[in-house]
Amino acid sequence: MITETWLDERGRRCPIPVISLARAHASWKNSELRVDAVVGVLSDDPAAQYDIPAWCRLKGAQFLQSVSPPDGGPGTGYIVRFSDSKHED
Repeated sequence: MITETWLDERGRRCPIPVISLARAHASWKNSELRVDAVVGVLSDDPAAQYDIPAWCRLKGAQFLQSVSPPDGGPGTGYIVRFSDSKHED
């Protein structure tokens, strides 16, 4: 899975990681060339494991998976796909 952008929200508590994801989604929606985008959110807030998938369900984004941070740091990486169409994985 190639993640194009990582939003590092470690050290920030709810709702900041979701707000950051929502801002990235709004930027994607407003772009002229709207191709699928894969975004990762790094968070050490325990609430993120519930908040990020719930936000995806509400906004039509696809929650793909949770991973270890690619930099080996603390927390979890949450990978999300923004798409104009439904994908079956």
